[in-house]
Amino acid sequence: MTFVKTKLLIERMKTGEVVEVRLKGTEPLTNVPRSVREHGHTVLALVPEAEDAPADAPHRLLIRKEKKA
Repeated sequence: MTFVKTKLLIERMKTGEVVEVRLKGTEPLTNVPRSVREHGHTVLALVPEAEDAPADAPHRLLIRKEKKA
């Protein structure tokens, strides 16, 4: 479900725009960045919100919308 919401957000953006998405949990941290790349967009960063945070702690994902092929 997290990627569906992210995909809808990206669809409303203009090419070249950057958005920050907050992710929490092992599955979204793995699947959302992968799916974003598979749809042709760029993952600029995936960083934890806090230092020394556990692997499934909240992270911030920066995405740049790329031009459709």
